[in-house]
Amino acid sequence: MITLDSFKILKKLSVKNIHIEPKKVKATYHVEKYTGETVLFELIYSYEYAYFNKINPQDVNLASMMLAQAALNYGLFFEIIEFDGLYDKTDQQFIKDMMENTSREILTNKLLIKNEFLKPPFDDLQFEKRERYTQAKLLFTNTLFDRLKLQKEKTDTDLNKFAILSSGGKDSLLTYGIIKEIGEPYPVFINEAGRHWFTAINSYRYYKQSEPNTEKPWCNSDRLFNWMLKQFHFIKENYASIRADIYPIRLWTVAVFLFGVLPVARKKGIGNILIGDEYDTTLKGNMGGITHYNGLYDQSKYFDNAMSRYYQTKGWKIYQFSILRSLSELLIMKALIKRYPELQRHQVSCHAAHEVDGRMFPCGKCEKCRRIIGMIKSLDGNPEKCGYSEIQIQKGLAALSSKTVKQIGSDAAHLYFILVDKNLVERNDFTRKAAKEHIEIMKLRFDQERSNLEDLPKYIRKPLFDILSLYSDGTVKRINNRWVDIEITVDFLNNTKYKLDEK
Repeated sequence: MITLDSFKILKKLSVKNIHIEPKKVKATYHVEKYTGETVLFELIYSYEYAYFNKINPQDVNLASMMLAQAALNYGLFFEIIEFDGLYDKTDQQFIKDMMENTSREILTNKLLIKNEFLKPPFDDLQFEKRERYTQAKLLFTNTLFDRLKLQKEKTDTDLNKFAILSSGGKDSLLTYGIIKEIGEPYPVFINEAGRHWFTAINSYRYYKQSEPNTEKPWCNSDRLFNWMLKQFHFIKENYASIRADIYPIRLWTVAVFLFGVLPVARKKGIGNILIGDEYDTTLKGNMGGITHYNGLYDQSKYFDNAMSRYYQTKGWKIYQFSILRSLSELLIMKALIKRYPELQRHQVSCHAAHEVDGRMFPCGKCEKCRRIIGMIKSLDGNPEKCGYSEIQIQKGLAALSSKTVKQIGSDAAHLYFILVDKNLVERNDFTRKAAKEHIEIMKLRFDQERSNLEDLPKYIRKPLFDILSLYSDGTVKRINNRWVDIEITVDFLNNTKYKLDEK
């Protein structure tokens, strides 16, 4: 019988040998197996400019936290995980809390559901509720930096500066477009070693020519994640050839990139870090009494608020949030097409993108491609402008006549409603059943869980909604399980104070 204990297959993971140069930090991921065999991988972040001083305790501390993040995915699978760097009590508690949360997310969203990457019999895990799901004992040591004294910082920042975790997707493009109008943007592209970088190349090259604040740190985390999969005998050996919309195991990914943004933000006094997450990325679920976030914790408002609390406790005046949480995917697409067509031209929302004559193009075959094609066509836009061929567009619409899209129910239903109404998809039993009008989808939505005005600092609200209101069909608030129309007035925007919700 397969239990959670069956997945504790490796003896020890050590994140150690931290090395710091002005433009680079790296550490060894050292895996010790029960057989006595050891294997090593070197995780690296490198930068275009000098951000680190190896004798500065704050720089060593930040490097330690950056290099530790990938390990938070593996609390279920090791007996011991050791972090050998420079960590204060705030860092240690953050790592413990986030690893436990990630262990619970991986259990409920990777191991207890159908996961085609798992070998039998590991795909038949018996449900078990526990008080704690991280199986590894966590150790924090300091063998290299015992002479450095880490003190809490008191740093000031410029709240008109916004670091944007950037990619080639519609969310980060719209975020940049808006911030370019109302503040000072600093797009930061984490060049992850692997094909994920393909989605960012078009927009990065455009920004590099037009936006002087653009930066591109490099990180080989994707190679680390693949290397670690090879250490897990419960993962199929042909995992790399399995076509799927999920990662085999990991769910703590955004933070690996986000911590790569922090050296830029801290050295340049940037007061805001923006992640492009929309309305439907904040979800709560329950599996047999185990609460979880549907595998989307690091895209949720709870993650943003937890990060902001961490920054404040560290003494950094930095706030992390998304300016898009009141928008559906469809409304984001509309605002991007209508207001920033030049940015939308560089959109690549496909993780199987490929290069043609130096430019990246989407595959046109995956779920994400058919979703993007459907949204653009429903808005009377032209998907060819962001790289889809006429044949891909027709095939994408044909696929929508029989296949679903990954959106929450109301958003997907409204998309199909428009597609059917405009005769863009075949009228059949599937599309008629999938289609239902939800007028709130094209409105700015506020509720207590997914989109709460209090999650936005007050200084961003008015200029932000002055722009977004031009492309929405109104504003609604969730009251007693109903969407109620409201007006965005000055009193409404000033009525609540920015606070950091409990995670």
